[in-house]
Amino acid sequence: MTQYLLAVRRDYAVPAAPELTRQRWHGVVGLIDKMTDAGAFVFQGGLIPPETATVVRQSGSGFLVTDGPYAETKEHLGGFFVINAAGVAAALEWAKLAAVAQRRTVEVRQFFDGDLDEAIRGLARQAERGPVGPAGNEPSAGP
Repeated sequence: MTQYLLAVRRDYAVPAAPELTRQRWHGVVGLIDKMTDAGAFVFQGGLIPPETATVVRQSGSGFLVTDGPYAETKEHLGGFFVINAAGVAAALEWAKLAAVAQRRTVEVRQFFDGDLDEAIRGLARQAERGPVGPAGNEPSAGP
């Protein structure tokens, strides 16, 4: 099975009414039960508001640490599910149920399921060889 991230988007500028919050939590609990029964549930989490975020950027040999979210946007990641699914079609079906339970937009992203260490080594070898191709900016193929 492949793992997918179901990212729940939230507009923190719009306050949620208490009744809507209760409905969301009721829906989420039911969804987690369904996912668990189907063997799809891996992990779920919610995030506190983005203004509590801290951003770390490399700056030369040091680091720049700033308060606030990285992106200046209306919607932020509000929570997420990590699920197991047989393919993208199955992940999208879970995302539809999550969108209904959360009453919010849900973005679906597949996790890399290969050997990440080998993929990084391959990219490093490719970068060491430098660009090739007619425009001089196309990477060479293969490890």
